[in-house]
Amino acid sequence: MALPQPSVLPASRLNTRPVTLGVIVGNRGFFPHWLAGEGREIILRVLAEAGIRVIITPEADTNVGSIESLAEARLCADLFREHRDEIDGVLVTLPNFGDERAIANTLRYAGLNVPVLIHAFPDDATKMDLKHRRDSFCGKMSACNNLKQYGIPYTLTSLHTMDPESPAFMRDLQNFAAVCRVVRGMRTARMGMMGARPEAFKTVRFSEKLLDQAGISVETLDLSEVYGRIGKLTDEDARVQAKLGEIRNYARTQGVPELSLYRMAKFGVVLDGWMDDNLLDATAIQCWTSMEEYFGVVPCTLMSMSSNKLNPSACETDIVGALAMLALQLASGRPSALVDWNNNYGDDPDKGVVFHCSNLPKDVFVDDIPVMTYQEIIAGSVGIDNTYGTMYGRVKKNPFTYLRISTDDFNGKIIAYTGEGVFTDDPINTFGGYGVVQVPRFQELLAYICDNGYEHHVTINQTNVAASVNEAFNKYLGWSTYWHK
Repeated sequence: MALPQPSVLPASRLNTRPVTLGVIVGNRGFFPHWLAGEGREIILRVLAEAGIRVIITPEADTNVGSIESLAEARLCADLFREHRDEIDGVLVTLPNFGDERAIANTLRYAGLNVPVLIHAFPDDATKMDLKHRRDSFCGKMSACNNLKQYGIPYTLTSLHTMDPESPAFMRDLQNFAAVCRVVRGMRTARMGMMGARPEAFKTVRFSEKLLDQAGISVETLDLSEVYGRIGKLTDEDARVQAKLGEIRNYARTQGVPELSLYRMAKFGVVLDGWMDDNLLDATAIQCWTSMEEYFGVVPCTLMSMSSNKLNPSACETDIVGALAMLALQLASGRPSALVDWNNNYGDDPDKGVVFHCSNLPKDVFVDDIPVMTYQEIIAGSVGIDNTYGTMYGRVKKNPFTYLRISTDDFNGKIIAYTGEGVFTDDPINTFGGYGVVQVPRFQELLAYICDNGYEHHVTINQTNVAASVNEAFNKYLGWSTYWHK
């Protein structure tokens, strides 16, 4: 039985539907069945409040809609298989002890290979008679023991037993939904690489084959084809005019030459068309310095606009940087940005400056409408008139999560690190997209990055989702991930 709920996530190809969970309500014969029935009603109500869609056996098909016997396990598994393309994760909830064999068998027979959350109802210490006693505290251990024997990975709630109607459980549920979105998105991500790797940036090399093994596709488009498609567009083209209007509404363009704005608009039309035609979730675009020399703008504004619409775009063809942007966005529902770990901040060992030139989404800036100007660094070699299109602004004071993904070609695996910090309002006067960050034990993190040969690029997202990303990567995707707690 599918219980539809409205989506609570922003729009993008991977966020167009709410998380759907298969639900297993555990039961055990010599414990009160009414607890399983009541627990089923409570958990369905909580899931509806969380905006999560549910696949669950109808109440009339088993004893109060719970799963206890081998036959019921097969019945539930058949239902889950029918909806395997919809189910993003499974919630196992134990209103009483529950039958650990039925739970493990259901997951084995269904073969979904999705995240699993194990939840147990708490006992009331004033109601420990046979009519009210749950023993879910103990039953959860048995369920986990069987899943471990079956080789089925699972996630635990923050407390061993939890009131499902508590704010703490709702947070756990939302964190688990983030895990499900990340796993779902990473296993089917479609990335677009526009242009070749810039000559000077060996740091953005990656293994396309390792990504492909993980289900991540990389589509390529040469800049010569981009320029050729742009050349076929006229200034009067309705698509060009529409994109021009979007650009003017997105950023303050005073002082930017009209020629530069039209070039950006045409580039945006080609970028959007390429993404739509190939169902791309994220892109990484060559910039330095081919686009400036041979086309006469930087692509930053269009990349910023794309990221702000939850289609992340990374510069310097950093595909795994764009993949990290996508992962954090899937976890949080908020736009991500790619920055450099760029400077120390005075003598404070736990503070630093992050920077890009920049293509940061305006969602992260202090100013609601960022300033468009020219790229001061590249302008020194190709001229100011060829470098308009950057987004200038300071990143607003907020907590944030950072993430870097890399492909370890020598050991044949995908690796990552993640953690959390805060953007501060410490004084600084610079250009581009920038911010001052404070990260606990920052020097240890920097040493870890250097010791393990990670890139200087890092993805930021102004939410706290490191725990969900770490859980998704390490436990369900098998990507070796360091969590800098």
